[in-house]
Amino acid sequence: MLAAGDSGILLFSLTPPKRHETEQRVKEIAAVTAERLARLPIDGLILYDIDDEADRVPEERPFPFLPTLDPARYYADHLSTGDLPVVIYRCVGKYRDEELRDWLSRADPQRVLSVFVGPSSRDKPVRTDLRSAHAAHRQVRPELMLGGVVIGERHTRGQDEHLRMLAKQERGCSFFVSQVVYHVNETKNLISDYFYECRTREIAPRPVIFTLSVCGSLKTLEFVRWLGVDVPRWLENSIRYASDPLAESCRQAVSIAQDLADFCQHLNMPYGFNVESVSIRKAEIDATVELAANIALLLGRGTVASS
Repeated sequence: MLAAGDSGILLFSLTPPKRHETEQRVKEIAAVTAERLARLPIDGLILYDIDDEADRVPEERPFPFLPTLDPARYYADHLSTGDLPVVIYRCVGKYRDEELRDWLSRADPQRVLSVFVGPSSRDKPVRTDLRSAHAAHRQVRPELMLGGVVIGERHTRGQDEHLRMLAKQERGCSFFVSQVVYHVNETKNLISDYFYECRTREIAPRPVIFTLSVCGSLKTLEFVRWLGVDVPRWLENSIRYASDPLAESCRQAVSIAQDLADFCQHLNMPYGFNVESVSIRKAEIDATVELAANIALLLGRGTVASS
């Protein structure tokens, strides 16, 4: 679907277990995760690569940073996904050039895709920069589908995120995955600028996968903001004063998805959705599964089995 530039793809994203977990606990988490994934009408899975971003902003991180298992190793050793392809994120600054090249040479392009993520700030020391990582991909495994990160908030500040997308596209990216979307207007501005710049250059726009996530508490909302996500005041108020914040968050995420789907369909811009699950709280995990089911219905898919 991504290669063809189709719309309507649905992904589900996870963070691997914490590195301090015992081998037995990792196996238990993987088994529960595989069972949950089997019930979801999704096209693929995303496994995040987590890096410490404390250098990005001066404010203290609302939740402590805890290293997680390497996503490729977790997928290879523990997580059974059946026929689902998996998008492995790589925070390229964490890895030496030879480490990235070694992983690329061993990854199965029939089952594995990747998204390369650059450093969280310009001043952060890196082992490999994003441009060098793209060069390694071209030289070692160009047939492995590569995606890039797109951030609507960055476009609001500099009005040039669509140009970053096109530069990544020239370096081999064939799809994009957004940061969590809560602010629809700035996302639509970005997509409009990208689409029409592609038209000006007479090149086909590549699919953009919009990330959606539930927010069950003000503490989670604070963390989302710390990550750089713009949360409109009206949306914060809707969640803050709701009798059931998770249900309200899920309702608003579906509304955002519908708005973006309508907009992209009007443009004939290829799009899809990624439903993000990063919480360890059962209530938030259940709400994320419900959100995935609702997005599947929006895309004309069937629903999930009851949990």
